[in-house]
Amino acid sequence: TGQCYHTFRGHSAEIVCLSFNPQSTLLATGSMDTTAKLWDLEKGEEVATLNGHSAEVISLSFNTTGDRIITGSFDHTVGVWDVGTGREQNLLIKKPTNNNATGKYKYFTGNINYTAMQCCLCVQLWNAVTGTHIATLAGHSKEVLDVCFDYTGQRIATASADGSARVYNAGTKQCIAKLEGHEDEISKVS
Repeated sequence: TGQCYHTFRGHSAEIVCLSFNPQSTLLATGSMDTTAKLWDLEKGEEVATLNGHSAEVISLSFNTTGDRIITGSFDHTVGVWDVGTGREQNLLIKKPTNNNATGKYKYFTGNINYTAMQCCLCVQLWNAVTGTHIATLAGHSKEVLDVCFDYTGQRIATASADGSARVYNAGTKQCIAKLEGHEDEISKVS
């Protein structure tokens, strides 16, 4: 019908990312104001404000059960938050070793908890519980612009300014497909 159910107001700067929880009952928004917010979709109300980053929140994602959310910030940190309380459970990746890191993050939770950070020509894979670096996924000739996990957590896809996308096996960390054919950069992958 095109009917607007709710307008969410509360950030003091522009919203740059958003994500639905798996149950489609909550919406998370990340903002240039350094916060993320959780919104109840049925009531149209703010549930929680996630404070802790010192720079804009540019990426966020719920885990597969919807009880945790991860946020990535230009302050080069990743926060893991409890959705029920809005409290930070863990702060990961305090400072990447590569000063050219873009600071974009994606998240998946399964048997192993992963977070992936785009880092110029590669993607850094981390254990989201311990903060341990797991692997570096390389192969692009220009900047990696986006990264995502499939719904099972078995594959990781990357999109690059070199006009290609790559698919990696999450277990072996090997590239299993090179997708080429675009004439210019690929900015998003899903």
